[in-house]
Amino acid sequence: MGVREPGARALLIALALALAGLGAGCGHRGEHALIVTTNDVIAKTSPCGCHTPKGGFARRAAFLDSVRAVRKDVLALDAGGFFPVNEDERDAGAFTLAAMGRMGTAAAGVGPNELRFGYAYLEQHARAAGVPLLAANLERRDTHGPAFERWRIFRAGSVPVGVFSLMPEGSDLGPARDSLDATSAERAARAAIDSLRAGGAAVTVLLSQLGEPGGDSLVARVPGIDVIVQGGGMVPIRTDARRIGRTVSVEGGTEGWQVGVAQVWPAGPGARPQIDARTVVLGPEYPMQPAMAASVKAFEDSMNARLRVREASYAASPGGSSGPHYVGMSNCVRCHASEYAQWQTTAHAHAWKTLADQQKESTPSCVPCHVTALGEPGGFQTTDDAPRFGNVQCEACHGRGSDHKQWMDHGNTVSEATCRGCHTPTTSPTFSLALYRPHVLHTPPPGLQPLPESPATHLMRVGQQRHGR
Repeated sequence: MGVREPGARALLIALALALAGLGAGCGHRGEHALIVTTNDVIAKTSPCGCHTPKGGFARRAAFLDSVRAVRKDVLALDAGGFFPVNEDERDAGAFTLAAMGRMGTAAAGVGPNELRFGYAYLEQHARAAGVPLLAANLERRDTHGPAFERWRIFRAGSVPVGVFSLMPEGSDLGPARDSLDATSAERAARAAIDSLRAGGAAVTVLLSQLGEPGGDSLVARVPGIDVIVQGGGMVPIRTDARRIGRTVSVEGGTEGWQVGVAQVWPAGPGARPQIDARTVVLGPEYPMQPAMAASVKAFEDSMNARLRVREASYAASPGGSSGPHYVGMSNCVRCHASEYAQWQTTAHAHAWKTLADQQKESTPSCVPCHVTALGEPGGFQTTDDAPRFGNVQCEACHGRGSDHKQWMDHGNTVSEATCRGCHTPTTSPTFSLALYRPHVLHTPPPGLQPLPESPATHLMRVGQQRHGR
């Protein structure tokens, strides 16, 4: 049920702040702001199907409603990674932005995943939803001007909060790669801090899609960032905020199971603000906002009906199959989001882009190792299938998705022979399973060193330089 009575709202916010470890007083006085954050939600509209269901838009909406019922200094921010990772769930991108608008999201960062359906699609639906998008290091290739606002100062109560967003330099921007470019994150961060401070920001917040290692490295090099909301895949869940020098790092995992809550007390000129921050898990103890719950159900019912029709049509097509067949990564990621996040950090996730950059999408000797299941039932048949089967996806290593029950019953170990199918002495002479395997493990060991450059990688890199990419 929803939170309707003022007393219930006050009780909920008291519970929320108690769980977050942030009491209303906390020994501080004077003006303050409450920043509520999300990251890497990947359009997970409903609570997870876990033993203890967590997250979902309706719970998040009720949480924000309850906070705003007793606080007038709330600023809701999203660090990016909010679009779906499935090509089949395009409509979920527009729905997610609309929901963010209804929840009063003041601004959202832009990550590479937000561009998977194109620049115009993102721009159009963000504008319709009334959600400002920030991207400090995303530029148009034709004019070198900003693709979206670089940064902005918002008011949380009486506190001016400067906000900017970053993605990794050189990110694969999908269908927008020919029109947009992700430039130096460090250079953009320094420019953002200088501009926001000059504009009167008392607090600066970085909405990061750099991943935790990249985010840590950047704030260590660039002074003046008060809060970093970590995003960009492989971000752990830490109940207590972590400090990186003088920066507070808020880390809330993925899929919208939790929100970050940071209470900020600005300091005098030249001094850093006082910040207390925690991550709050949106478990069953938090109710759902009825209006958002109804909206989510209507959308999911409609989307699932479309997907059922699409799958039935695909199975009946020449490329489909009711027998053993490949199903595409979009099916895997519905349950394996953390594995998908790790995969995105690997070279396997960019295999198709390397061909596209070199205009070799139809070169017979290249295509098989840059796509999944070439010529196989349900798999890659032509370049039209790139959105579903481009790159070295889950099934390229683990086998056909239609065999999933067999894996569950008997286990699934990737053999060296599977890797050797593409890592041949010609294309990958430095390959050894012991050296390469740690880089694709879904829980990679710390401190991995870059792999040696293969002949194929060298050719691609030289070709990119020649083409000015």
